[in-house]
Amino acid sequence: MTKKVDADAPPALIIEFKTPQGEVWATITAEGREFKTGSTGFYANGKIKNPKNGMPYQVGANIILVGSKE
Repeated sequence: MTKKVDADAPPALIIEFKTPQGEVWATITAEGREFKTGSTGFYANGKIKNPKNGMPYQVGANIILVGSKE
């Protein structure tokens, strides 16, 4: 099986967190990365806050290109 590569993928993605009513809580950047497993995709982590009360939430995201693992 050949490893998939997405030549048209950007170097980073912006992830926006918003309520169903459209209120934006935060944005984080997911940077392009090659994971230890050999897969490629994007990775982000950080903390966001509820804009109404300041309570913090921890965020982690792995966005993997399906079939990119060797």
